[in-house]
Amino acid sequence: MKNKKIWMGISVLLVSAILIGIVFLSVNASTKEEGIDRFPTSYQPYLRELAKAHPNWKFTALYTHLDWNYVINEENVFGKNLVPKNYSDRWKNTKPGQHNVEIDGGWVDSSRQAVEYCMDPRNFLNEVRLFQFEGLSFDAHTNQVETVDKILYGTEFYQKQVSYLDSNGNTISMNEKYADLILRGGQTSSVSSYHLASRIKQEVGPFLSHASISGNVEGYKGLYNFYNIGATSSSDQMGAIKKGLQYAKDGNGASQSTKDKYLIPWNTKEKSITGGGIFIGSSYINVGQNTIYLQKFDVNDEGGNGLFWHQYMTNVLAPYSESKSIYNGYQKSGILSTAMNFIIPVFDNMPAIPTQSPNIDPNDFSEDNTKVYCNTSGKVNVRTGPSTSYEVITTVTNQDNMTRIQKGRQQGERWDKVILSNGMIGYIYQTYVTELPSVQIETIKVSLDNTTLNKGERKKLILKITPQEASTHKVIYTSSDPNVATVDDKGNIQAIRSGKATITVKAEENNVQDQITIQVYSPVTGIAIDQKEIYMQSDDVFTIYAHLEPEDADNQRILYQSTNPNVASVDEKGEITAYQEGKTTIIAMSEEDKSIKQECQVSVVRKMEDSEIHFDSSLTVNSLEVSGIDYNRNTVAAIKESITTDLEVELVSNKNELLSDTDVVGTGSKIRIKEAGEVLREYKIIVYGDSNGDGKINSVDLLVLQRHILEIQPIEEIYRKASNINKTGKKPTSVDLLLIQRHILGLQMIEQ
Repeated sequence: MKNKKIWMGISVLLVSAILIGIVFLSVNASTKEEGIDRFPTSYQPYLRELAKAHPNWKFTALYTHLDWNYVINEENVFGKNLVPKNYSDRWKNTKPGQHNVEIDGGWVDSSRQAVEYCMDPRNFLNEVRLFQFEGLSFDAHTNQVETVDKILYGTEFYQKQVSYLDSNGNTISMNEKYADLILRGGQTSSVSSYHLASRIKQEVGPFLSHASISGNVEGYKGLYNFYNIGATSSSDQMGAIKKGLQYAKDGNGASQSTKDKYLIPWNTKEKSITGGGIFIGSSYINVGQNTIYLQKFDVNDEGGNGLFWHQYMTNVLAPYSESKSIYNGYQKSGILSTAMNFIIPVFDNMPAIPTQSPNIDPNDFSEDNTKVYCNTSGKVNVRTGPSTSYEVITTVTNQDNMTRIQKGRQQGERWDKVILSNGMIGYIYQTYVTELPSVQIETIKVSLDNTTLNKGERKKLILKITPQEASTHKVIYTSSDPNVATVDDKGNIQAIRSGKATITVKAEENNVQDQITIQVYSPVTGIAIDQKEIYMQSDDVFTIYAHLEPEDADNQRILYQSTNPNVASVDEKGEITAYQEGKTTIIAMSEEDKSIKQECQVSVVRKMEDSEIHFDSSLTVNSLEVSGIDYNRNTVAAIKESITTDLEVELVSNKNELLSDTDVVGTGSKIRIKEAGEVLREYKIIVYGDSNGDGKINSVDLLVLQRHILEIQPIEEIYRKASNINKTGKKPTSVDLLLIQRHILGLQMIEQ
């Protein structure tokens, strides 16, 4: 029984009224008030949460002026509200003689709890179930043909031009799309075109070939029923379809005035869409039952026909289930951000806490009234029921206070029922709930004997908590910049690198906190230099590069000096200028600690003429460095073939060991140009990607570079240059690691 819909003509409704002994009551007329502030306070927090996510949504309070118990008594009548027979007894009427009595095939009378749960709007003020309150009247400001077409997305109606068969089997084509007909049908019937589009999808599915709208059913050719009006259940094959098409033909014997009103016969698709819309509107929507909720529960007597009898369906959960179908359709269509109006009933004397779903076993909970708080660092969902299958109504964050009114004692996952500080009621996973102690932390004072820490230093915070009884309560430590300093759950600070970080200590049970800002100082621990020995000629200019360790040392200033400036001088940037033959030592030292230094031996030798040596154009000679060596031809013999000179050429390893012609050269190897055994010039070789100087590019280089980046084992300047694959002159990073890895895998070779 699909929502147990009951399509009735006026005469049938009157007969039904007589049969069930309806008494028309004189009640106060309902009133509507627009805006969240016009709702009772128990509604407002849910609506405000929805409004934050959907600022275009509008909420209207429908004050029925009906007493809650009176409403429930009138709806809790045998046979008026049904549930599937296979539901638990909490859903079903268990009175003797009425329990499990099938009122319709597989459907039995519902329990009072089920009626109370399904009728209390506060149970459904979440993004999904709210759509049972969607206003179904046509609104020219919100109903647009583009949005109607979006609702039809995923069906054969989407952006489809209309065509249909007449009674003779002829195809009639229109110059309009289904969205155009549905929008016009909404305008004519005063029914939301969104509702009509959604109902068409629900009733006939996504296919134009559905028998109700194919126009090709034998005996009913050229007839259409887009909403399955009158298609009541039948055991005959296609019985329900044929009943609906009979209604499309003659209104099941309705009077001519009725047929004229509903545009019967529905022998075109437009007449079916519009006439069916008029039927839906006149029967329910245009007499005050303009939401799915009000069509199920007749609690608004704008039509003056009394209460509790003119109900579109008997399935007590119909609004609940249909609301999700509408939500899913709107979500898939991408129209949830559009303007919508929701009309939500309000009753007099409603219970402070809504009746919970019969799906929830009361034996899984014990009654409680404990002040608790959220104990997680992130956000935690609060749901409509004790499972992740229930909808989310809001989220709470660390230290948000709430009152636990039911404590979960389920098997496996445990959930608690809570009231939040804003009045919202929901369920939260028990793991994230901690009881507030009777005595709470009032003040926290944080101190440290010295707020400046050296990199690598470890210190423990000093805490003073009042009152004394709360001194053992849990506090949470956080660092504003864990890259500068971390703090563990016992208050131990670890200085990581140079910079400032604020350490915050906060009570887990409330918002009491204190903080302290620390400065991490990174002292110089070492210095590296890219050249230990160089040969220059008078008037040569060469720059040596030095860097301090660690790289984040606060004082990065390096001082340079020459022990014999008459031979060669050095400026503040490490640029050496050679003047005359001789030897000198260039010293690079830390300004912070002059004992931290490195030396480079400089030999100024006789000046060579340009014609005395020539390097092949494939090589790149940059001052005293050579790169561009073919990675597949990096033997000593191949290098010598690239050099034209009458002088002596020898190659030594990065350890100054003489290499034979068959040996492989790598980063740090040197080309020496000699005359009569004396070195006239020395060039250092760079092979990009060779981070350890063995002349190969493999996983060893990955490890060496990774350890350097992590500051586990720094590498010398020449290897830093070779590891900078992009040749930007900057320090190597994880990007260079990736490029070396791609070279090893043969995906992208490193250019030398």
